[in-house]
Amino acid sequence: MMKNILQLIPVLFIVATIDKGGVYAFQLSPITSSTRCRHQQQYQGSISRASIITSLQSSLDYHGSTNESLDPLASSSSQSEANMKKKDLRTLQRFLEVECWKLPTIRTLDSTLLTVSDACKQINRIVQRAQTDDLYGAAIDPLTGQLAEVNVQGEVQQQLDVLCNTLMLRAFCGASNNAICAVASEEEPLPRSCADVMGYDTTNSATSNIFTSGEYVAVFDPIDGSKNIDSSLPVGTVFGIYRRPEGVEFDNDGLNLDSFLQRGTEMVAAGYCLYSATTVLVLTLGSGVHGFTLDPDKQTFLQTHPNMRIPDVGSLYSFNEAYSRDYNEPVQRFLKNMKETGKMGGKKVSSRYVGALVADVHNVLINGGIYGYPADRDNPQGKLRLLYESAPMAMIMEQAGGAGSTGYGRILDVLPPQPHSKKGRKGSDNNDVDEFDLEKEAEKGIHVRVPTFLGSVENVFELDQFHKYYGDDDE
Repeated sequence: MMKNILQLIPVLFIVATIDKGGVYAFQLSPITSSTRCRHQQQYQGSISRASIITSLQSSLDYHGSTNESLDPLASSSSQSEANMKKKDLRTLQRFLEVECWKLPTIRTLDSTLLTVSDACKQINRIVQRAQTDDLYGAAIDPLTGQLAEVNVQGEVQQQLDVLCNTLMLRAFCGASNNAICAVASEEEPLPRSCADVMGYDTTNSATSNIFTSGEYVAVFDPIDGSKNIDSSLPVGTVFGIYRRPEGVEFDNDGLNLDSFLQRGTEMVAAGYCLYSATTVLVLTLGSGVHGFTLDPDKQTFLQTHPNMRIPDVGSLYSFNEAYSRDYNEPVQRFLKNMKETGKMGGKKVSSRYVGALVADVHNVLINGGIYGYPADRDNPQGKLRLLYESAPMAMIMEQAGGAGSTGYGRILDVLPPQPHSKKGRKGSDNNDVDEFDLEKEAEKGIHVRVPTFLGSVENVFELDQFHKYYGDDDE
């Protein structure tokens, strides 16, 4: 009866062709464990939607069924129970307690990072429920009933973006020890003080300075590759933490923009969460890279990838070749040479590209190779943002023994553009200097983009050599 069944990740989809009645897609609800019809393409035939759902549910939905043989995890013998025994793995909480105790410079970050991991669990649930719980579409302002504000990409914010952004903001600022004093999100034009995030009156000096004792600032992209969700493909979250420079003065609202406009070498921690076939948290505290997988039964992150190391050379390359004609000459020559020789770093090449930064970089980190998001004709600086994406990923890659480059230098050495002299600040009494919008100047640095290449040392070095010999001298 059923011609084809296809399972996709990160959520279960069943695509079925039933005789000549049409093609239907059903998604498993993570709450009720029942299937729901989400996509329908009608052809000739008389089979009703109700009969299709009844047929699929009776065949595939064993939730609550007494027939345990349908459950691949059900065991009827002691031998199978022994085979399904959980591994004895260290929890993320224990890892953070020990590592932060060993490193005095980040000793106060353990509870913050644990709270961020909890936010990743919540985002994972949101991603799984996006279609069945109607979380698509533009966000609506609850106060005005109008569409939400346009984000820094010039797009109307979506419900998913707003939800995930709110979770990450509160995770960093809501930690009990107030280690974070301010945050910057890829979804918002400017950083915000934690006093503002947590709802305090920032016009009142008594409340705006509540979080100014925090030693760190955090940056993040709450949901990278969100367009992949409709196709049930992987998405992710990226974050980084910087130590606040000594001696900086806070503005009246408890914020200091200079704390964010630092080189990536000043980061003390970086990580990402990958929402895919499994939910994985990859984290560095500046002394190696470790991976944790979310146990779906206990909802606990367990250390499944201790001391992750990327191979020195890999055969995998991850570029969006649909834009290859628009790439600059060094990248075009690199790709052409690789295809003509059929090898990269002495190994036979293989191409993988998902379209989500976290998914593609994670694949390269595990298997070795190179990920690239170069500059092109329409985006001369590339599209990845230094602060939220490129720098945190470069720190992770370097800590795992790899490299991160713009093609002309190390990503972590790039200094974001700094606002002009404060003599030109709005409201200045200096009439010899034209007034300018300091916020607009700061926004240029906060959201600056850079060409990004991440991966195995040998592979990134090879690409850098093409930039050296074929790149513009003024780069």
